[in-house]
Amino acid sequence: MAKEKPIYIQIHNKIRKMIEEGKWQVGERIPSERDLAKTFEVSRMTLRQAVQTLVDEGILERRVGSGTYVSSQKVQEKMTGIQSFTETILSQGKTPTSKTVSYHVKPASVSEAEHLNLQNETVVLRMERVRFADDVPICFEVATIPYHLVESLGKKEITSSLYRTLAEKKDIHVGRAEQTISAMLASERTAEHLNIKRGEAILRLKQITYSKDNRPFEYVRTQYVADRFEFYLEN
Repeated sequence: MAKEKPIYIQIHNKIRKMIEEGKWQVGERIPSERDLAKTFEVSRMTLRQAVQTLVDEGILERRVGSGTYVSSQKVQEKMTGIQSFTETILSQGKTPTSKTVSYHVKPASVSEAEHLNLQNETVVLRMERVRFADDVPICFEVATIPYHLVESLGKKEITSSLYRTLAEKKDIHVGRAEQTISAMLASERTAEHLNIKRGEAILRLKQITYSKDNRPFEYVRTQYVADRFEFYLEN
């Protein structure tokens, strides 16, 4: 006779099945441990064990001071090689979209000129975009490109997939990138664009992208929602 599974595993399986059947949607907060313990008629300790197992499996996630939520699979970007955001999202079976927040041609700032190896106040294109995966906002991006590289291109071509457009229309191909990642808290403006709360954790990526002939052609500052995106290294 098969040995009966521990009570907390039985509760774990029931909660998992409820999630799979759509009782709670991705990103939705589940009831409190007290309420779930009453529902399943078990002690809070047993219920807590079941929930913790689901958290360990990545099915649920705890948010300090807020509760426990149905976890969404994070978008991952491999830190070897270079992929555009569009390619990264497509490779994970999701649909990439973007919303252009601003799009201006103006003299480069001192920082932009330094990172792109330009003369001070060389004209650049600076655009701000919110990038989405399956309509969920993943990151807020500010990209700067020397204007002479894109002045003959249409706005839609540039904002939809810059790397593909440069390769097809300008024969400019990505060679390498220098990247710096840091942690920070979302400002009010960033939080509004990403549909999160001000002060939530975000990952900031600064990237200088070089063409195959080793010329910098893009300087990007991107802020990712920490619980929707992660970088991983592969050696």
